[in-house]
Amino acid sequence: MKRRRALNYALMAAVAAVMGLLLLRAPFGSGSLTADFFSNRYMFTYLFVAIAVTFLGLGYVLGRQADTLRRLSSTDPLTGLCNRRALDHRLRHEWDRAARYRSPLALLLIDVDGLKQVNEALGHSGGDDLLRRMGAAIRESLRGSDVGARWGGDEFVILAPETSREAAERLANRLLVRLKGSTRAPQDAISASIGVAVVFPDPHHLNSPESLIETADTALYAAKAGGRDQVKVA
Repeated sequence: MKRRRALNYALMAAVAAVMGLLLLRAPFGSGSLTADFFSNRYMFTYLFVAIAVTFLGLGYVLGRQADTLRRLSSTDPLTGLCNRRALDHRLRHEWDRAARYRSPLALLLIDVDGLKQVNEALGHSGGDDLLRRMGAAIRESLRGSDVGARWGGDEFVILAPETSREAAERLANRLLVRLKGSTRAPQDAISASIGVAVVFPDPHHLNSPESLIETADTALYAAKAGGRDQVKVA
């Protein structure tokens, strides 16, 4: 990404130099372009460099702003995890990749236990703090290829490519342990219910990303119905 951006800046600078050459040719006389350049080469060189640097700086600033906007549009502001829009895009990408290589794709659907009670007891600031802690625990549990996202409200998702049922279940249980370890005091206790689904995407599209989510949601419902603070694997 950075290399591509640098190439774009260099291209913009080159275009700026050419534009400067063409636009500034007229004031230096009516002779040929070559004659104009050699007779005023120092002025031409100064102007070319000034224009190139200006466009290079402008391109850099615009590139940084574009990166910032792109990041903000794909990030949940409260937890710093991916938002649902970014997750949908990544899910489709990983689904197609898993179908191509016939590898397993795991999805963990996570529901924070007792968020409503925390909001009632401590206000929304207390609920926000709980959600931030959940986000931090998820980030610390991810492997390099995994994606953590806030699905919405008190629900989160971990998307884990090339992950078997056993490995996905271990990941979910590690997250529960990490949540308990993040407790600073008994009143700060945080737990979650987790539904796990693992599929081998079909290259003929006999199943779909939506079916993976639905299967994980069914497992999550079983975890909540079974007393919460536990993992259920579909």
